Amino acid sequence: MHKLLVLYPQPTDPDHFRDYYVNTHIPLVLNWPGLLACRYSFDVAAPTGEPPYFAVFEADFADAAALAAAQSSEQGKRVSADVANYATGGVVVIDYPVQDATDRGVTGRG
Repeated sequence: MHKLLVLYPQPTDPDHFRDYYVNTHIPLVLNWPGLLACRYSFDVAAPTGEPPYFAVFEADFADAAALAAAQSSEQGKRVSADVANYATGGVVVIDYPVQDATDRGVTGRG
């Protein structure tokens, strides 16, 4: 599995971000080809102090090729272009292959 992680710093208008994100951006994302699952949260916390991010999004794809195909599709281009409509605080985007520690017999260690 391959994961896309998007971290959103504090926007200039948090209410607009939430409304636009839920009602406009996420419906666009749900049409990405190859998307297996996705989730988001506005309840980002930090162990101490203020959290560095306002919101977080993650999406699952079968592999890196599936993510690349989704991003280069017409729908992927619409999703990418839409970010400027709400993410006024910027955006951090990373992706990576997921290793499942429970499948390797690793227990009790973080």
